[in-house]
Amino acid sequence: MPDELLTVPEVMARLKVGRTTVYDLIRTRRLPSLTIGASRRIPAEGLRAFLASRLEETA
Repeated sequence: MPDELLTVPEVMARLKVGRTTVYDLIRTRRLPSLTIGASRRIPAEGLRAFLASRLEETA
């Protein structure tokens, strides 16, 4: 089964950050994303990997 795709607002809610922060993470390629038509989607696994890498950096 394909990975769950999250919208930018869903990622904003999960990370408790603003829209600009999410798009900055996407722009700097720290958070993977793909475009489907005019919609931006973030793979849930990509979000998990981003969080794991941030946790490793702080440990």
